[in-house]
Amino acid sequence: MADKTTTAAGLSKEERDAVKQRTKELREQAKAGKNREAGLKQVQEAIDKLDGLDKELAETYHKLVLEVAPDLVPKTFYGFPAYANAQGKVVTFFQPASKFKTRYATINFDEPAHLDDGDVWPVSFAVLAWTADVEKKFRALVATAIS
Repeated sequence: MADKTTTAAGLSKEERDAVKQRTKELREQAKAGKNREAGLKQVQEAIDKLDGLDKELAETYHKLVLEVAPDLVPKTFYGFPAYANAQGKVVTFFQPASKFKTRYATINFDEPAHLDDGDVWPVSFAVLAWTADVEKKFRALVATAIS
């Protein structure tokens, strides 16, 4: 992260903001329950706040997940567009580069994703551009994650 200014607890301003965002999300999600429409609205609002490549990647990944994994419930996760299983556990999420001022956006898979492949497997992928090959890879990963 570019901003190394930390508090006594060791969190940067961006990290503190993310924690505050997550607390707000949890309150909103508790009110909405598993309401798919409320989740879609939250995710679209999160995407609408993005610019440039972050926005393009988030919109494209959002469409892909809704198509490949329609049973996943859209929600936000630390302000990121995310998609949860029936138990409410995040399976995959998009982290824009702008959130923590990093060099690249990432598409991530959490523990409920079924990507297990032996003793080690990737769960986070840097994305610099959305190409046909990238789309093919993520279609396969999302399909595997929910199987």
